[in-house]
Amino acid sequence: MRVKLHIKKGDNVMVIAGDHKGKQGKVLEVDPEKNRAIVEGVNLVSKHAKPSAKNPQGGIIKQEASIHLSNLKLIDSTGKPTRIGRKEDPKTGKSIRYSKKSGEVIK
Repeated sequence: MRVKLHIKKGDNVMVIAGDHKGKQGKVLEVDPEKNRAIVEGVNLVSKHAKPSAKNPQGGIIKQEASIHLSNLKLIDSTGKPTRIGRKEDPKTGKSIRYSKKSGEVIK
């Protein structure tokens, strides 16, 4: 059974706890098994890379590391962080996400 998460790939989120508190970014990847997500421009780490065909120079590369989902809050269309609720869509019968702050449906 797949777990329904409050964050999906492509969502705009804000970090609410930890070293990167207050930063915003787009979710690049979500790992539901580990409850972690990779957010663009957040939690950058230095990775040492050997020279390869893809990267002939090698050296130190900055890249995003994952961050726990509990430290992220979705940003709705008003630009403010919000909690997520779920309700059944009356037309299709499927579960949809909505903003608890503004009440509007999230894509």
